[in-house]
Amino acid sequence: MRLLISNDDGIRSPLLHALVAALLSAGHDLFVVAPLQEQSWTGASKCRHRPVASARTDHGLGAPTWTVDGTPADCVNIALAHLLPGGVAAVDGVVTGINLGLNTTLGFIGASGTIAAAWEGALHGLPSMACSQDLTYDEWHALTGGQPLDSLPATRATIAASAAHAARLAAELLPATGPGRFVVHNLNFPKPCTAASAVVRTVPARVIVPGLFSPAADDGTHRFVFSDVIDRSPPDLVTDKSAVAAGHISHSVLDYTRL
Repeated sequence: MRLLISNDDGIRSPLLHALVAALLSAGHDLFVVAPLQEQSWTGASKCRHRPVASARTDHGLGAPTWTVDGTPADCVNIALAHLLPGGVAAVDGVVTGINLGLNTTLGFIGASGTIAAAWEGALHGLPSMACSQDLTYDEWHALTGGQPLDSLPATRATIAASAAHAARLAAELLPATGPGRFVVHNLNFPKPCTAASAVVRTVPARVIVPGLFSPAADDGTHRFVFSDVIDRSPPDLVTDKSAVAAGHISHSVLDYTRL
């Protein structure tokens, strides 16, 4: 297949590079259009109030690559309209990620730039898939040049296994979905992930995410903080959250025609 690849962690993300390497090894032709800087938690927002620059670049990915100094949704929209030779017809689908951290539950799916980039592809009639990886920030900092961790070899093995699963699942899910379906396949990989990790069909967990901002400081400002979720999922649901916690790969089908 010919695929457009994007993410929300930016062009330098080692998880993006792992995904691209796995897809190329599987024989796919790729175009990469990723944010110039990290754009997590931007959802489907677009840069309406300022010009957005794109640039052809080379980050050693082995595929035609551009950066966009905007959101993930900007990246896919601009790529399909202006960057890819032939526009939308140049690709058979969109794959985004691999995202740092999980994009599970109703509380977080809507905020994800990685999922929003895939959704932008679906809005253009393309079958789309978003990929996310359970990782700690300590592991992320080690991967991106911080202090080495004893667990780093295991972390790299997990990322490689997840990327291989993503390449395999893209070849299965995107052709089966076909064009014009307004569907995003949301994949979340556990830690550890191995070649033997099972894929489980799930639905997003129904969670409440209270208190994502700190109390007002003396200057009246609030700061973003992570918060524990309150899971209100019925016990009979096989959720993305529970599947990953059990060590499985979660596959949720986000069908936007059912909203």
